[in-house]
Amino acid sequence: MAAGGGPERPYELVVFGASGFTGQFVVEEVARVAAGGELRGPLRWAVAGRSREKLQAVLERAAERLGKAALGAEVGVLLCDVGDAASLAAVARQTRLLLNCVGPYRFFGEPVVEACVENGANCIDVSGEPQFLEGMYLKYNDKAAEKGVYVVGSCGFDSIPADMGVLYTRDKLKGTLTAVESFLTVKSGPEGSCIHDGTWKSAVYGLADQDNLRKLRKKIGYAPLPVVGTKLKKRGFVFYNQEFKEYAIPFMGSDSSVVKRSQRYLHTELQETPVQYGAYVNIGGLGSVIKLMFAGMLFLLLVKFSFGRKLLTKYPEFFSAGRFTKKGPTQKQMDGTSFTMTFFGEGYSEGQDPQNGKPNVKICTEVKGPEPGYVATPIVMVQAAVSLLEDAACLPKKGGVYSPGAAFSKTKLIDRLNKRGVEFSVISKPEV
Repeated sequence: MAAGGGPERPYELVVFGASGFTGQFVVEEVARVAAGGELRGPLRWAVAGRSREKLQAVLERAAERLGKAALGAEVGVLLCDVGDAASLAAVARQTRLLLNCVGPYRFFGEPVVEACVENGANCIDVSGEPQFLEGMYLKYNDKAAEKGVYVVGSCGFDSIPADMGVLYTRDKLKGTLTAVESFLTVKSGPEGSCIHDGTWKSAVYGLADQDNLRKLRKKIGYAPLPVVGTKLKKRGFVFYNQEFKEYAIPFMGSDSSVVKRSQRYLHTELQETPVQYGAYVNIGGLGSVIKLMFAGMLFLLLVKFSFGRKLLTKYPEFFSAGRFTKKGPTQKQMDGTSFTMTFFGEGYSEGQDPQNGKPNVKICTEVKGPEPGYVATPIVMVQAAVSLLEDAACLPKKGGVYSPGAAFSKTKLIDRLNKRGVEFSVISKPEV
Protein backbone atom coordinates (compact mmCIF):
# COMPACT_ATOMS: atom_id res chain seq x y z
CA MET A 1 0.00 0.00 0.00
CA ALA A 2 1.07 3.59 -0.54
CA ALA A 3 2.73 5.05 2.49
CA GLY A 4 1.32 7.73 4.73
CA GLY A 5 -2.12 9.09 4.32
CA GLY A 6 -3.64 8.16 7.66
CA PRO A 7 -6.29 10.53 9.00
CA GLU A 8 -3.54 12.61 10.61
CA ARG A 9 -2.23 13.79 7.20
CA PRO A 10 -4.20 16.79 6.03
CA TYR A 11 -3.15 16.49 2.36
CA GLU A 12 -2.97 13.68 -0.16
CA LEU A 13 -0.71 15.64 -2.47
CA VAL A 14 1.61 18.66 -2.19
CA VAL A 15 3.31 20.39 -5.15
CA PHE A 16 6.73 21.59 -3.97
CA GLY A 17 8.39 24.34 -6.02
CA ALA A 18 4.92 25.34 -7.17
CA SER A 19 5.94 28.87 -8.20
CA GLY A 20 8.89 27.70 -10.35
CA PHE A 21 8.67 27.55 -14.13
CA THR A 22 7.62 23.88 -14.31
CA GLY A 23 5.80 23.98 -10.96
CA GLN A 24 3.23 26.53 -12.13
CA PHE A 25 2.08 24.20 -14.92
CA VAL A 26 1.97 21.22 -12.55
CA VAL A 27 -0.27 23.23 -10.20
CA GLU A 28 -2.61 24.01 -13.11
CA GLU A 29 -2.78 20.32 -14.04
CA VAL A 30 -3.45 19.22 -10.44
CA ALA A 31 -6.27 21.80 -10.26
CA ARG A 32 -7.69 20.48 -13.55
CA VAL A 33 -7.63 16.86 -12.32
CA ALA A 34 -9.07 17.82 -8.90
CA ALA A 35 -11.99 19.57 -10.64
CA GLY A 36 -12.50 16.83 -13.24
CA GLY A 37 -14.44 14.37 -11.09
CA GLU A 38 -12.35 11.35 -12.18
CA LEU A 39 -10.91 10.69 -8.72
CA ARG A 40 -12.55 8.53 -6.07
CA GLY A 41 -13.25 11.55 -3.88
CA PRO A 42 -12.31 15.21 -3.47
CA LEU A 43 -8.54 15.75 -3.61
CA ARG A 44 -6.99 17.42 -0.58
CA TRP A 45 -3.91 19.20 -1.89
CA ALA A 46 -1.53 22.07 -1.26
CA VAL A 47 1.22 24.12 -2.87
CA ALA A 48 4.59 24.64 -1.17
CA GLY A 49 7.50 27.03 -1.71
CA ARG A 50 9.38 29.97 -0.23
CA SER A 51 7.04 32.90 -0.98
CA ARG A 52 3.38 33.04 0.01
CA GLU A 53 2.77 35.86 -2.51
CA LYS A 54 4.21 33.85 -5.40
CA LEU A 55 2.28 30.72 -4.40
CA GLN A 56 -0.98 32.72 -4.22
CA ALA A 57 -0.21 34.21 -7.66
CA VAL A 58 0.28 30.70 -9.11
CA LEU A 59 -3.07 29.57 -7.66
CA GLU A 60 -4.74 32.65 -9.13
CA ARG A 61 -3.17 31.97 -12.55
CA ALA A 62 -4.34 28.33 -12.43
CA ALA A 63 -7.89 29.42 -11.50
CA GLU A 64 -7.91 31.90 -14.38
CA ARG A 65 -6.66 29.25 -16.86
CA LEU A 66 -9.43 26.91 -15.69
CA GLY A 67 -12.07 29.65 -16.00
CA LYS A 68 -12.73 29.80 -12.25
CA ALA A 69 -12.96 32.81 -9.96
CA ALA A 70 -10.62 31.10 -7.48
CA LEU A 71 -9.45 27.63 -6.47
CA GLY A 72 -10.97 28.01 -3.03
CA ALA A 73 -9.89 27.28 0.49
CA GLU A 74 -9.51 23.54 -0.16
CA VAL A 75 -5.98 24.22 -1.53
CA GLY A 76 -3.41 24.72 1.25
CA VAL A 77 -0.41 27.05 1.04
CA LEU A 78 2.70 25.79 2.86
CA LEU A 79 5.96 27.67 3.29
CA CYS A 80 9.22 25.75 3.08
CA ASP A 81 12.71 26.05 1.67
CA VAL A 82 14.92 23.34 0.19
CA GLY A 83 17.77 24.70 2.34
CA ASP A 84 15.77 24.31 5.57
CA ALA A 85 15.52 20.63 6.56
CA ALA A 86 13.00 21.28 9.35
CA SER A 87 10.58 23.04 6.97
CA LEU A 88 10.85 20.14 4.45
CA ALA A 89 10.18 17.60 7.20
CA ALA A 90 7.15 19.60 8.36
CA VAL A 91 5.68 19.54 4.83
CA ALA A 92 6.49 15.83 4.32
CA ARG A 93 4.64 14.96 7.54
CA GLN A 94 1.49 16.62 6.21
CA THR A 95 1.08 14.71 2.95
CA ARG A 96 0.82 11.21 1.48
CA LEU A 97 2.66 12.30 -1.67
CA LEU A 98 5.01 15.13 -2.57
CA LEU A 99 5.50 16.24 -6.21
CA ASN A 100 8.98 17.74 -6.36
CA CYS A 101 9.43 20.39 -9.08
CA VAL A 102 12.64 21.98 -7.71
CA GLY A 103 15.64 21.40 -10.00
CA PRO A 104 18.39 20.97 -11.02
CA TYR A 105 17.91 17.91 -8.85
CA ARG A 106 21.64 17.24 -8.49
CA PHE A 107 21.77 20.43 -6.38
CA PHE A 108 18.34 20.52 -4.74
CA GLY A 109 16.83 17.03 -4.97
CA GLU A 110 18.36 15.02 -2.14
CA PRO A 111 17.06 17.02 0.86
CA VAL A 112 13.52 16.49 -0.48
CA VAL A 113 13.97 12.72 -0.92
CA GLU A 114 15.52 12.47 2.56
CA ALA A 115 12.66 14.44 4.18
CA CYS A 116 10.06 12.27 2.42
CA VAL A 117 11.70 8.95 3.31
CA GLU A 118 12.29 9.97 6.95
CA ASN A 119 8.72 11.23 7.37
CA GLY A 120 6.77 8.56 5.49
CA ALA A 121 5.69 10.57 2.42
CA ASN A 122 5.89 9.20 -1.12
CA CYS A 123 7.81 11.35 -3.59
CA ILE A 124 7.67 11.86 -7.36
CA ASP A 125 9.95 14.09 -9.44
CA VAL A 126 10.55 14.98 -13.10
CA SER A 127 14.32 14.61 -13.08
CA GLY A 128 16.09 13.63 -16.27
CA GLU A 129 19.44 13.41 -14.46
CA PRO A 130 20.71 9.79 -14.25
CA GLN A 131 23.30 10.62 -11.60
CA PHE A 132 20.67 12.02 -9.23
CA LEU A 133 18.20 9.21 -9.93
CA GLU A 134 20.71 6.41 -9.44
CA GLY A 135 22.41 8.18 -6.52
CA MET A 136 19.06 8.31 -4.69
CA TYR A 137 18.60 4.58 -5.39
CA LEU A 138 21.98 3.77 -3.84
CA LYS A 139 21.44 5.97 -0.79
CA TYR A 140 17.73 5.63 0.02
CA ASN A 141 16.32 2.44 -1.55
CA ASP A 142 16.73 0.28 1.58
CA LYS A 143 15.43 2.97 3.94
CA ALA A 144 12.42 3.67 1.67
CA ALA A 145 11.63 -0.08 1.57
CA GLU A 146 11.82 -0.24 5.35
CA LYS A 147 9.47 2.75 5.70
CA GLY A 148 7.06 1.62 2.95
CA VAL A 149 7.72 4.80 0.98
CA TYR A 150 7.73 4.98 -2.84
CA VAL A 151 10.25 7.38 -4.41
CA VAL A 152 9.72 7.48 -8.19
CA GLY A 153 12.02 9.63 -10.31
CA SER A 154 11.82 10.77 -13.96
CA CYS A 155 8.01 11.02 -13.98
CA GLY A 156 7.84 13.66 -16.71
CA PHE A 157 8.54 13.65 -20.45
CA ASP A 158 11.84 12.24 -19.16
CA SER A 159 11.14 9.30 -19.07
CA ILE A 160 7.55 8.04 -18.83
CA PRO A 161 6.75 8.04 -22.59
CA ALA A 162 9.88 5.94 -23.27
CA ASP A 163 9.68 3.68 -20.21
CA MET A 164 5.94 2.98 -20.39
CA GLY A 165 6.14 2.96 -24.22
CA VAL A 166 8.52 -0.02 -24.11
CA LEU A 167 6.15 -1.84 -21.72
CA TYR A 168 3.14 -0.98 -23.90
CA THR A 169 4.97 -2.35 -26.98
CA ARG A 170 5.84 -5.52 -25.06
CA ASP A 171 2.22 -6.02 -23.97
CA LYS A 172 0.88 -5.53 -27.51
CA LEU A 173 3.21 -8.12 -29.07
CA LYS A 174 1.80 -11.64 -29.13
CA GLY A 175 4.98 -13.43 -28.19
CA THR A 176 8.25 -12.25 -26.60
CA LEU A 177 9.55 -8.73 -27.26
CA THR A 178 13.37 -8.71 -27.12
CA ALA A 179 14.47 -5.34 -28.60
CA VAL A 180 13.04 -1.87 -29.21
CA GLU A 181 14.33 1.35 -30.76
CA SER A 182 12.45 4.61 -30.25
CA PHE A 183 12.61 7.72 -32.42
CA LEU A 184 11.47 11.07 -31.04
CA THR A 185 10.11 13.77 -33.35
CA VAL A 186 9.20 17.20 -31.97
CA LYS A 187 7.11 19.42 -34.24
CA SER A 188 6.65 23.14 -33.61
CA GLY A 189 4.31 25.71 -35.14
CA PRO A 190 5.09 29.09 -36.77
CA GLU A 191 6.16 30.52 -33.40
CA GLY A 192 8.89 27.89 -33.03
CA SER A 193 9.69 26.24 -29.72
CA CYS A 194 12.18 26.57 -26.88
CA ILE A 195 12.97 25.10 -23.47
CA HIS A 196 13.51 26.82 -20.11
CA ASP A 197 17.18 27.05 -19.14
CA GLY A 198 16.70 24.87 -16.02
CA THR A 199 16.88 21.85 -18.34
CA TRP A 200 19.98 23.30 -20.02
CA LYS A 201 21.74 23.65 -16.63
CA SER A 202 20.94 20.01 -15.81
CA ALA A 203 22.51 18.95 -19.14
CA VAL A 204 25.61 21.11 -18.61
CA TYR A 205 26.36 19.75 -15.14
CA GLY A 206 25.34 16.20 -16.06
CA LEU A 207 27.72 15.97 -19.03
CA ALA A 208 30.51 17.55 -17.00
CA ASP A 209 30.15 14.83 -14.38
CA GLN A 210 30.12 11.66 -16.50
CA ASP A 211 33.11 10.20 -14.61
CA ASN A 212 31.26 10.33 -11.32
CA LEU A 213 28.23 8.65 -12.90
CA ARG A 214 30.48 5.74 -13.96
CA LYS A 215 31.91 5.52 -10.42
CA LEU A 216 28.40 5.59 -8.95
CA ARG A 217 27.28 2.69 -11.17
CA LYS A 218 30.35 0.72 -10.14
CA LYS A 219 29.42 1.32 -6.50
CA ILE A 220 25.83 0.15 -7.07
CA GLY A 221 27.27 -2.97 -8.72
CA TYR A 222 24.55 -3.56 -11.31
CA ALA A 223 24.53 -7.14 -12.58
CA PRO A 224 24.66 -7.17 -16.40
CA LEU A 225 21.24 -7.78 -17.95
CA PRO A 226 21.13 -10.97 -20.02
CA VAL A 227 20.72 -10.41 -23.76
CA VAL A 228 17.71 -12.38 -25.00
CA GLY A 229 17.37 -12.81 -28.75
CA THR A 230 19.59 -11.10 -31.32
CA LYS A 231 21.82 -8.41 -29.79
CA LEU A 232 20.56 -4.89 -30.62
CA LYS A 233 23.24 -3.00 -32.55
CA LYS A 234 24.12 0.52 -31.42
CA ARG A 235 23.77 3.07 -34.18
CA GLY A 236 26.34 5.75 -35.02
CA PHE A 237 26.46 9.31 -33.70
CA VAL A 238 24.60 10.57 -36.82
CA PHE A 239 22.76 8.34 -39.27
CA TYR A 240 20.12 8.62 -41.98
CA ASN A 241 16.82 7.16 -40.84
CA GLN A 242 15.07 5.44 -43.76
CA GLU A 243 11.70 5.20 -41.96
CA PHE A 244 11.47 8.97 -41.45
CA LYS A 245 13.65 10.12 -44.37
CA GLU A 246 15.74 12.37 -42.12
CA TYR A 247 18.85 12.27 -39.98
CA ALA A 248 18.80 11.03 -36.40
CA ILE A 249 21.17 11.01 -33.41
CA PRO A 250 21.18 9.12 -30.08
CA PHE A 251 18.82 10.76 -27.57
CA MET A 252 20.98 12.44 -24.92
CA GLY A 253 18.35 12.38 -22.14
CA SER A 254 17.81 9.84 -19.39
CA ASP A 255 15.48 7.52 -21.34
CA SER A 256 18.01 4.72 -22.04
CA SER A 257 19.25 4.52 -18.45
CA VAL A 258 15.73 4.69 -16.99
CA VAL A 259 14.39 1.97 -19.31
CA LYS A 260 17.39 -0.20 -18.42
CA ARG A 261 16.65 0.22 -14.69
CA SER A 262 13.01 -0.78 -15.23
CA GLN A 263 13.97 -3.78 -17.33
CA ARG A 264 16.50 -4.87 -14.69
CA TYR A 265 13.85 -4.64 -11.94
CA LEU A 266 11.20 -6.50 -13.97
CA HIS A 267 13.70 -9.22 -14.85
CA THR A 268 15.22 -9.74 -11.40
CA GLU A 269 12.06 -9.26 -9.30
CA LEU A 270 9.29 -10.53 -11.62
CA GLN A 271 11.32 -12.85 -13.90
CA GLU A 272 10.13 -11.03 -17.03
CA THR A 273 12.16 -11.21 -20.26
CA PRO A 274 14.45 -8.15 -20.42
CA VAL A 275 14.01 -5.91 -23.46
CA GLN A 276 17.06 -4.26 -25.11
CA TYR A 277 16.50 -0.58 -25.90
CA GLY A 278 17.99 2.21 -27.99
CA ALA A 279 16.71 5.84 -27.88
CA TYR A 280 17.12 8.25 -30.80
CA VAL A 281 15.85 11.65 -31.90
CA ASN A 282 15.13 12.80 -35.46
CA ILE A 283 16.85 16.12 -36.24
CA GLY A 284 16.00 16.89 -39.89
CA GLY A 285 18.13 17.41 -43.00
CA LEU A 286 21.84 17.86 -43.64
CA GLY A 287 21.77 21.56 -42.64
CA SER A 288 20.50 20.59 -39.18
CA VAL A 289 23.27 17.99 -38.86
CA ILE A 290 26.03 20.52 -39.66
CA LYS A 291 24.61 23.11 -37.23
CA LEU A 292 24.24 20.50 -34.51
CA MET A 293 27.78 19.20 -34.99
CA PHE A 294 29.30 22.67 -34.58
CA ALA A 295 27.13 23.45 -31.54
CA GLY A 296 27.83 20.01 -30.07
CA MET A 297 31.61 20.29 -30.43
CA LEU A 298 31.60 23.74 -28.80
CA PHE A 299 29.36 22.49 -25.99
CA LEU A 300 31.53 19.42 -25.29
CA LEU A 301 34.67 21.57 -25.28
CA LEU A 302 33.28 24.20 -22.88
CA VAL A 303 31.56 21.76 -20.52
CA LYS A 304 34.96 20.32 -19.48
CA PHE A 305 36.09 23.57 -17.83
CA SER A 306 34.69 25.60 -14.96
CA PHE A 307 34.80 28.89 -16.92
CA GLY A 308 33.17 27.11 -19.89
CA ARG A 309 30.28 25.89 -17.73
CA LYS A 310 29.82 29.43 -16.41
CA LEU A 311 29.59 30.75 -19.97
CA LEU A 312 27.16 28.00 -21.00
CA THR A 313 24.84 28.62 -18.04
CA LYS A 314 25.06 32.43 -18.33
CA TYR A 315 24.24 32.57 -22.06
CA PRO A 316 22.01 29.56 -22.80
CA GLU A 317 20.27 31.26 -25.70
CA PHE A 318 23.51 32.01 -27.56
CA PHE A 319 25.13 28.59 -27.08
CA SER A 320 21.96 26.62 -27.88
CA ALA A 321 21.07 28.75 -30.93
CA GLY A 322 17.84 29.89 -29.24
CA ARG A 323 16.65 26.39 -28.20
CA PHE A 324 17.03 27.19 -24.47
CA THR A 325 16.09 30.53 -22.92
CA LYS A 326 15.93 32.02 -19.44
CA LYS A 327 12.27 32.96 -20.00
CA GLY A 328 11.12 29.60 -21.36
CA PRO A 329 8.50 29.14 -24.10
CA THR A 330 5.51 31.44 -24.59
CA GLN A 331 1.97 30.07 -24.40
CA LYS A 332 1.71 30.35 -28.21
CA GLN A 333 4.89 28.33 -28.67
CA MET A 334 3.59 25.64 -26.30
CA ASP A 335 0.21 25.52 -28.04
CA GLY A 336 1.93 24.95 -31.41
CA THR A 337 4.34 22.21 -30.30
CA SER A 338 3.80 18.45 -30.09
CA PHE A 339 5.84 15.25 -29.90
CA THR A 340 5.68 11.75 -31.34
CA MET A 341 7.80 8.88 -30.06
CA THR A 342 7.74 5.91 -32.45
CA PHE A 343 8.79 2.46 -31.23
CA PHE A 344 10.06 -0.25 -33.55
CA GLY A 345 10.07 -3.58 -31.71
CA GLU A 346 11.16 -7.07 -32.67
CA GLY A 347 10.82 -10.42 -30.99
CA TYR A 348 9.67 -13.99 -31.25
CA SER A 349 6.17 -15.27 -31.94
CA GLU A 350 4.40 -17.50 -29.42
CA GLY A 351 6.00 -20.92 -29.29
CA GLN A 352 9.30 -19.67 -30.74
CA ASP A 353 12.33 -19.95 -28.44
CA PRO A 354 14.05 -16.51 -28.16
CA GLN A 355 17.35 -18.29 -27.46
CA ASN A 356 17.32 -19.91 -30.89
CA GLY A 357 17.30 -18.27 -34.29
CA LYS A 358 16.58 -14.72 -35.41
CA PRO A 359 13.56 -12.60 -34.32
CA ASN A 360 10.57 -13.46 -36.48
CA VAL A 361 8.02 -10.84 -35.48
CA LYS A 362 7.94 -7.02 -35.61
CA ILE A 363 5.67 -4.36 -34.16
CA CYS A 364 5.44 -0.56 -34.41
CA THR A 365 3.77 1.56 -31.72
CA GLU A 366 3.78 5.23 -30.82
CA VAL A 367 3.27 7.62 -27.96
CA LYS A 368 2.18 11.10 -28.98
CA GLY A 369 1.23 14.16 -27.03
CA PRO A 370 1.38 17.94 -26.65
CA GLU A 371 4.48 20.11 -26.05
CA PRO A 372 6.87 17.88 -24.07
CA GLY A 373 8.38 20.13 -21.40
CA TYR A 374 5.51 22.10 -19.88
CA VAL A 375 2.28 20.53 -21.19
CA ALA A 376 3.03 16.79 -21.43
CA THR A 377 5.34 16.75 -18.38
CA PRO A 378 2.68 18.11 -15.95
CA ILE A 379 0.05 15.72 -17.40
CA VAL A 380 2.40 12.75 -17.02
CA MET A 381 3.60 13.74 -13.54
CA VAL A 382 0.09 14.29 -12.19
CA GLN A 383 -1.25 11.03 -13.68
CA ALA A 384 1.71 9.19 -12.14
CA ALA A 385 0.67 10.79 -8.83
CA VAL A 386 -2.94 9.69 -9.31
CA SER A 387 -1.77 6.14 -10.09
CA LEU A 388 0.36 6.10 -6.94
CA LEU A 389 -2.55 7.30 -4.81
CA GLU A 390 -5.39 5.33 -6.42
CA ASP A 391 -3.72 2.14 -7.74
CA ALA A 392 -1.84 1.45 -4.49
CA ALA A 393 -2.65 -2.30 -4.60
CA CYS A 394 -0.91 -2.55 -8.01
CA LEU A 395 2.39 -0.94 -6.94
CA PRO A 396 5.43 -3.09 -6.09
CA LYS A 397 4.82 -4.96 -2.83
CA LYS A 398 7.43 -3.00 -0.91
CA GLY A 399 8.54 0.62 -0.95
CA GLY A 400 11.83 1.75 -2.48
CA VAL A 401 13.42 4.06 -5.04
CA TYR A 402 11.92 3.08 -8.40
CA SER A 403 11.94 4.00 -12.07
CA PRO A 404 8.45 4.64 -13.54
CA GLY A 405 8.22 1.31 -15.40
CA ALA A 406 9.14 -0.60 -12.24
CA ALA A 407 6.62 1.31 -10.11
CA PHE A 408 3.72 1.59 -12.55
CA SER A 409 3.91 -1.47 -14.84
CA LYS A 410 0.83 -3.06 -13.20
CA THR A 411 -1.18 0.16 -12.67
CA LYS A 412 -3.67 1.95 -14.93
CA LEU A 413 -1.17 4.73 -15.77
CA ILE A 414 -1.28 4.18 -19.56
CA ASP A 415 -5.12 4.25 -19.57
CA ARG A 416 -5.05 7.45 -17.50
CA LEU A 417 -2.55 9.08 -19.88
CA ASN A 418 -4.61 8.12 -22.94
CA LYS A 419 -7.60 9.96 -21.44
CA ARG A 420 -5.48 13.09 -20.85
CA GLY A 421 -4.03 13.40 -24.36
CA VAL A 422 -0.73 11.51 -24.05
CA GLU A 423 -1.79 8.68 -26.33
CA PHE A 424 -0.33 5.18 -26.72
CA SER A 425 -1.30 3.30 -29.88
CA VAL A 426 -0.29 0.41 -32.16
CA ILE A 427 0.72 1.64 -35.64
CA SER A 428 1.32 -1.72 -37.29
CA LYS A 429 0.24 -5.08 -35.96
CA PRO A 430 2.86 -7.75 -35.46
CA GLU A 431 3.73 -9.52 -38.69
CA VAL A 432 5.46 -12.88 -38.62
